[in-house]
Amino acid sequence: MHISKYQWILFDADETLFHFDAFAGLKLLFAKYNVEFNHADFAHYQTVNKPLWVEYQNGVIDAKELQTQRFVEWGQKLTVQPELLNHGFLMAMADICEPLPGARALVEALVGKVNLGIITNGFTQLQQIRLQKTGMDTAFSQVIISEQVGKAKPDKAIFDHAFECMGQPEKHKVLMVGDTLQSDILGGINAGIDTCWLNPAGLMADSNIQPHYQVSSLTELHQRLLP
Repeated sequence: MHISKYQWILFDADETLFHFDAFAGLKLLFAKYNVEFNHADFAHYQTVNKPLWVEYQNGVIDAKELQTQRFVEWGQKLTVQPELLNHGFLMAMADICEPLPGARALVEALVGKVNLGIITNGFTQLQQIRLQKTGMDTAFSQVIISEQVGKAKPDKAIFDHAFECMGQPEKHKVLMVGDTLQSDILGGINAGIDTCWLNPAGLMADSNIQPHYQVSSLTELHQRLLP
């Protein structure tokens, strides 16, 4: 997995480059409404949120529906529009965002040696603020956001859109790095490019989704790309 093999390295955003602590973000959001958001509330929120993400990745619902539906119940409780709660949540996530360990050093080391891009199923509002806040906005020449494309990973269409923006590179010279087998790795495989699974928890791979490479941290990825 040496850097010399690649012309482009594409990264997922959440839990690949950036921490995504949804509980902390929701706690911050609801504190503004004088609600003490707890772990039981979060567990219930996830029973609504997680199936919506599956539907979104499968193309059943769009980004707006996901962002609205996950806050319908809270909107009714607080008499606040779900759209307003979603906006507040994304702003809270931008406030608390931090790069993962090794992310900044890896990105800085790769700049100038390979083209860098992001393909994320996250939302436009958060990505732009987060990249600017962390000073990484100039490192990535392409930031492909599913909300703008209308297709989410693992759909091949979002990768095809990315390749068009990238000037149709040779696929064997493109590497996709991500933490989620079902979206990042499966999407990369479907698109015909190399994949690297960021797997800090040491999870077992799905027998149907086999990444080309696997690393336990961004520091390990750094060492393998630039030994």
